[in-house]
Amino acid sequence: MDLAALEIFRAVAAEGSVTRAAERLGRVQSNVTTRVQQLEEQLGAPLFLREGRRMLLTPAGESLRGYADRLLALAEEARQAVRPTYPSGRLRLGAMESTAAARLPQPLARLHAQWPEVELELTTGASAPMAEQVLAHTLDAALVAWPLQGLAPDAPMERTTVYQESLLLALPADHPPVHSPADLQLHTLAAFGTGCTYRHLGETWMQQALGSAQTTGTGTGKPPKVLELASYHAILACVAAGRCAGVVPQAVWDLMRDPPALRLVPLQHCDTVLVRRRGYQSPALDALLDTLFSLRQGHGPAVPTWISST
Repeated sequence: MDLAALEIFRAVAAEGSVTRAAERLGRVQSNVTTRVQQLEEQLGAPLFLREGRRMLLTPAGESLRGYADRLLALAEEARQAVRPTYPSGRLRLGAMESTAAARLPQPLARLHAQWPEVELELTTGASAPMAEQVLAHTLDAALVAWPLQGLAPDAPMERTTVYQESLLLALPADHPPVHSPADLQLHTLAAFGTGCTYRHLGETWMQQALGSAQTTGTGTGKPPKVLELASYHAILACVAAGRCAGVVPQAVWDLMRDPPALRLVPLQHCDTVLVRRRGYQSPALDALLDTLFSLRQGHGPAVPTWISST
């Protein structure tokens, strides 16, 4: 069982197709098929269920995928460790959509210009699922909103604060002024899916509002309804339509050339932290951190300081 075979196995598992895995790896399909079959013979267990052109993982395949992720991540860490003064190799980075749009373009361009041998793979998503991917070795690090919901107190994770975001509660333009949660007249929140920290903060604030309204007979006292959407543009469009509220970072709002007419209410500040598995270190990650902090423009601490999640 060699690393190349595990890389091929993982690509087929991710793509669900030998054809797409071969394209991704730059190999011929017959080679990918042969290597998967050889791996199955070595392990003495089928790794995939073959349904036409679809490749679905068996229970044995699901078990192997976790080990493959950890083994390949450790191999990449070892390759980088032997060249500690020259960042290179793959760095799998997760980031919230807002961070990727508002904070990362300039640092990542500078990172590529300075260290062209660093192969950055950027994934966007909600904070909690990305933290789980870091712990599962499918991401090396992630920029997430802190604190994370659902993170075990003893999770082997470390973090360093990179930015502080100012969060805004976006309301329809004709909504009356809001000075406290009791002034809110909406019962629906437009937000990203489960695991988004900003969504959790918005839900918590609106539940306070609905609880306050219950004492006056104008609210339900229940958590707000949530309209799940996939982008800030969609969230703000629904807010502009007049039936819901939304939470948006000031940095994202500042990017908009022609923002909709909305009422914006300061909500709170929230740290964006870079999380990694406890003890994980690589020259590529160090180079990323150096670049982020050199262009931080006054957000967060002056130098990276790792803090354990416990």
